[in-house]
Amino acid sequence: MNKAFISTDKAPAAIGTYSQAVKVGTAVYLSGQIPLVPETMEVISEDFAQQTHQVFKNIAAVCEEAGGQIQDLVKVNIYLTDLSNFAIVNEVMSQYFKKPYPARAAIGVRALPKNVQVEIDGIMELPSTN
Repeated sequence: MNKAFISTDKAPAAIGTYSQAVKVGTAVYLSGQIPLVPETMEVISEDFAQQTHQVFKNIAAVCEEAGGQIQDLVKVNIYLTDLSNFAIVNEVMSQYFKKPYPARAAIGVRALPKNVQVEIDGIMELPSTN
């Protein structure tokens, strides 16, 4: 199996025993991103919408480093500490994706790293170069 490990300074550095993403063939498996500003490694804000925007910016940076775009995501998992924020997630996500949208799950969780309100991971399929 040919694996490539993806890392960019345009997204927060890994704060544990994981890679930002792992590419296997044309599939890229993205680790969860939280709303850290890459330059400071601090949470962007307490505001949920701002946190969600930062997470999508971080995801987009990892996608680009892997050779794709956020629109190439085929599956997204969204972890929320408060499911009442789901409508805000939909609004923010609509600013980063156009139809057809990726498959998605939204999961309510008790807590996330650094007490953030949202974390997102995903799977990307890189476009064929044929």
